[in-house]
Amino acid sequence: MTDSLFSSLSLRGTELSNRIMVSPMCQYSSTDGLANDWHLVHLGSRAVGGASIVMTEATAVSPEGRISPNDLGIWSDEHAEALERTTTFVKSMDSVPAIQLAHAGRKGSKSRPWDGSEPVFPDEGGWNPVAPSDVPWPYEGDAPELHELSTEEVGDIVEEFRVAAERALDAGFEIAEVHAAHGYLLHEFLSPVTNHRDDEYGGSFENRTRIVREATEAVRDVWPDDKPVFVRISATDWLDDRESWDLDQSVRLSAALGELGADLIDVSAGGLHPDQQLPNTGPGYQVPYAELIREETGLRVGAVGGIRTARHADEIVRNGRADLAIVGREHLRDPYFALHAAQELDADAEWPPQYRRAVPRR
Repeated sequence: MTDSLFSSLSLRGTELSNRIMVSPMCQYSSTDGLANDWHLVHLGSRAVGGASIVMTEATAVSPEGRISPNDLGIWSDEHAEALERTTTFVKSMDSVPAIQLAHAGRKGSKSRPWDGSEPVFPDEGGWNPVAPSDVPWPYEGDAPELHELSTEEVGDIVEEFRVAAERALDAGFEIAEVHAAHGYLLHEFLSPVTNHRDDEYGGSFENRTRIVREATEAVRDVWPDDKPVFVRISATDWLDDRESWDLDQSVRLSAALGELGADLIDVSAGGLHPDQQLPNTGPGYQVPYAELIREETGLRVGAVGGIRTARHADEIVRNGRADLAIVGREHLRDPYFALHAAQELDADAEWPPQYRRAVPRR
């Protein structure tokens, strides 16, 4: 029987009612990294809307791991406790709460997009970003001084991912995702564009991928055997004019991550450098990356990139291109995307009883 957008999916002991996931999308709405009513309503409404997985925005494993001073974090017990209301509510809607564990690296300490995404200096509430090598983000003007991580400090960051995963579990999350995409710290280690190291974390493919493998293994070690771990990668830097991270390396890394216990590869692309040359960015423009990784590795994958309609999302799953349709901006436009998709596709999906009187009968 062909899988469809509204067929169930088992990942370890977690049963998904459909193949729709809310993509992690930064909200820049925290104070000191703490979740608040915005996060409860934002994530909770997408659970009401029927998505089987509702994933937080990039959630920093340390204060210096944030993109902006307004980012969500999980570097203390207080941060975990602040997220419990959200996970409890998401589960009450029969959705699975998921968290993306992240470190911004050299792209950290800048203002929110609607405030210009400008560098924020330490005396303004920012910090000195860290990176694999002394290769700052190419801002046009001044920026906080970049700190190149020592070998010992790289190990400390792996441990931060481990401890953050433990806190996420305490907060009630059922899926943990390691963020190794979009030009943030772990992606910076992967790409020779930003990794010029000569220790065991730089140079060869084996060395450049080491921190991603170690962080994934650290999260998997503390995550229960019956709960899944995802890894988000950028399949390519879109920098064909120089030695960079590419799809062939992504296939190799994905296979290695599968052997370490990763259950699904969340396949995105780009974000490392402003010189990137994007392809045609029409609907589904990144889906072929996920499709190839699925074919080459046999792993489950999630596809992203301009998935805007129910029929397109259904086509991706029915044709075996991906196991999950990961929907971002469309969920911002329509929190009830999954329920509306079920109506359009004539699939079974339960509206909350509070709303059923407004649902047309089939």
